[in-house]
Amino acid sequence: MTAPSTFGLSSEARNLHWLLTNLVEEVPGIQSVAVVSSDGLLLLSSDPGRNDEARQARGTRPTGPRGSSADLATIVSGIGSLTIGAARLMGGGSVKHTMVAMDEGSLFVMSISDGSLLGVHGSADCDMSVVAYHMALFVGRAGHVLTPELRSELRKSLESESAGGPR
Repeated sequence: MTAPSTFGLSSEARNLHWLLTNLVEEVPGIQSVAVVSSDGLLLLSSDPGRNDEARQARGTRPTGPRGSSADLATIVSGIGSLTIGAARLMGGGSVKHTMVAMDEGSLFVMSISDGSLLGVHGSADCDMSVVAYHMALFVGRAGHVLTPELRSELRKSLESESAGGPR
């Protein structure tokens, strides 16, 4: 995976980018990842297009959600909202994680302590327990640093990146 430029970002933002890059590169079967704020905005993502060479080298097909990182963020936000509503209706307390198993892949959504969500699209042959374990590590490391200021910085960085400007 080609790491995004983190020039000009705070050390916390650079650390989150590193954690995300490490998650994608080190865990077999991960297709794409998105961190979404509690209000549904994409904060951090692995660009599925960036991972094509690495996947081809591992012999897996270069797929992610059809479209873009924003599509994964939308799906993660929607699933998060749906499961939170279901938990309220059932009196089940807070939602910790959700998994959707499909014929051709899996989707994992895990709550981060500040209300944000970590979403991972995995391949059909990924080891779900390994993916969930590494997601929990990411959440444990990222949750305490996702302050409102950092969320704002990450959002501005993504907007600048999508506009083609410097970060």
